[in-house]
Amino acid sequence: MTKDMTSGNPVKLILGFMIPVYLGNIFQQFYNLADAMIAGKFIGVDALAAIGSTTSLIFLVIGWLNGITSGFAILIAQCFGAGKYDRMRHYLAMSVYLCVGFVILMTAGLLVFNVPILRMMNAPEDLIGDIAGYLAIIYAGLFVTAAYNGLAAVLRALGDSRSPLYFLIISAIINVFLDIAFIVYFHMGVEGCGYATVISQGISALLCLIYMIKKFSILKLQKRDWEFSVSSASKMLGLGVPMGLQFSITAIGTIIVQGAVNVYGAVYMAGFSAAGKIQNIISTIYVAFGATIATYVGQNRGAGRMDRVHQGVKVTQTMILITSIFVMAAVHFGGPFLTTLFIDPGETEAIQSSLTYFHTVVLFYPFLGSIFLYRNALQGLGYGLVPMMGGVFELVARAAVIMAIAGRLGFMGVCLSDPMAWLAALIPIVPYYFMKMRKIKLTERTEAAYD
Repeated sequence: MTKDMTSGNPVKLILGFMIPVYLGNIFQQFYNLADAMIAGKFIGVDALAAIGSTTSLIFLVIGWLNGITSGFAILIAQCFGAGKYDRMRHYLAMSVYLCVGFVILMTAGLLVFNVPILRMMNAPEDLIGDIAGYLAIIYAGLFVTAAYNGLAAVLRALGDSRSPLYFLIISAIINVFLDIAFIVYFHMGVEGCGYATVISQGISALLCLIYMIKKFSILKLQKRDWEFSVSSASKMLGLGVPMGLQFSITAIGTIIVQGAVNVYGAVYMAGFSAAGKIQNIISTIYVAFGATIATYVGQNRGAGRMDRVHQGVKVTQTMILITSIFVMAAVHFGGPFLTTLFIDPGETEAIQSSLTYFHTVVLFYPFLGSIFLYRNALQGLGYGLVPMMGGVFELVARAAVIMAIAGRLGFMGVCLSDPMAWLAALIPIVPYYFMKMRKIKLTERTEAAYD
């Protein structure tokens, strides 16, 4: 069911939309999470290290797909808010063309450069076979990943954040059973995790497509909607590519960090991997707030309700700060327990490396949340370049810390790269958001005076 976010209480609307998005993101992460947990428990620390070391690469690839599809959906949300359904369907058709093109290029390129990329990341020779095998399966299945992300982004643009969640819950449960079957009973090793992930993601994409066809008549595409338009494609790329790049730039930074961690060996790789899994769950809360504010701002921008845009961003900032307090407490007191979900309690050195990471970053979570708020608010307004520059600032900060500090402080110096990157990302996007809001309000007042 569609949801109009241009009227009603912003807090109620944002929370009602955000919670299903958050749970959906959790279940989407659950694919790699389940792979790591089951592989770590049934195969061993080396298997956990192998799958865990792919996190940054998978984030790079999935982040790019998630970014471009979310960017395309901004225009769909704006058209929906403005009641321009014909234009909305045209943008939907254009997004299909563009997504297919990107997936073909990405799959071919990643399969060709799979092993060279891993060697560039200092992947240990004794693990590189398992890592490459797992990634090759994930890369070959990118078309189902893109299909789900694209379909879910369209549903969210229309205000429906619950349906994608339901489909992910089903496929995540299937993923767990397939992981156990392929690893424990069929002895397929790390590659079994990859097959389980692709199959279950394909199921979620298929369910999403069937639901859209049956329930959303306003999305039914006609022959005229499929007419390719260079200007429309360019407009969509102008939003989608910067959003994809900001995820990818951030992922490149995490790849640099992963390369630095790999130098310390499998024990630190496993510890850092466990910390990364927990960190991803934490950051998913902020990702959900960001996805929500992008839809909220997009619809209200399309409807010309800038007063509601300002109000929605303001209350979301407050909710992010409150959430961060609970997150910091949970990580501080529950870190040791959470780490043992991925690592056997007897692996004390790996557990300690995870705790070192959390002790380094725990106070900086409010800044991480603010990145997603202002970045996605700008994207909802239709600005993609400066949010991407926030990712560039992140990348530069991470690389600088790795090169200048990690050598002196060791593993703790590597961990410090994350909070420094979060602070750096805010430098361009927060001032730009307030500057653009003032400019839009001034334009509206001027136009009202002439009317």
